[in-house]
Amino acid sequence: MTHRQLQETTLVVASHNPGKVREIAELVRGRGVGVVSAGELGLDEPEETGATFAENALLKARAAADASGKVALADDSGLAVEALGGAPGIYSARWAGPQKDFSQAMQRVEHELSEIGAVSADARAARFVCALCIAWPDGHHEIFEGEVRGHLVWPPRGEHGFGYDPVFVATGRQLTFGEMAPEEKHEMSHRADAFAKLTEDCLGHD
Repeated sequence: MTHRQLQETTLVVASHNPGKVREIAELVRGRGVGVVSAGELGLDEPEETGATFAENALLKARAAADASGKVALADDSGLAVEALGGAPGIYSARWAGPQKDFSQAMQRVEHELSEIGAVSADARAARFVCALCIAWPDGHHEIFEGEVRGHLVWPPRGEHGFGYDPVFVATGRQLTFGEMAPEEKHEMSHRADAFAKLTEDCLGHD
């Protein structure tokens, strides 16, 4: 498959989530590409009706590319907990409620794990999943997926990151994503995994 190389110097990040926009901006830094968020451009957020992370990423990227006339990059990502049948999955943000209160979302995950007696690290296995979609105004798009596996801890630890980061410990690590310095997280996160694939195919090599 021949991948399209990004020629533009600005990417529209199809997100109104400041943490996600910041993380993507850090990942593209040094590649001659700047980012502007959908929020900064006043773009509406489309309804996420997809059944998978990839479908939702495509919905968001396509909407932003069409509305802005620029190349858009969308991320759809979330936490999948094995003992909960993969939940919250594509509904990870919705578990945080309309106020995007992830302390509420983390509490709900913990409550549901407690209800089934999931105490050990093995019983609390989880993974972060990310689908990135880059879409051009002419209709072309490409999708890249990544993940990182680990387990959940309680109570939440750390002030870095966003979302469920304070309760997630990657396999082989001791710190939660919320305790890690951003550059350490960027070396191993689900978003970094997907972004490395996108970089190789669409942004050129380091």
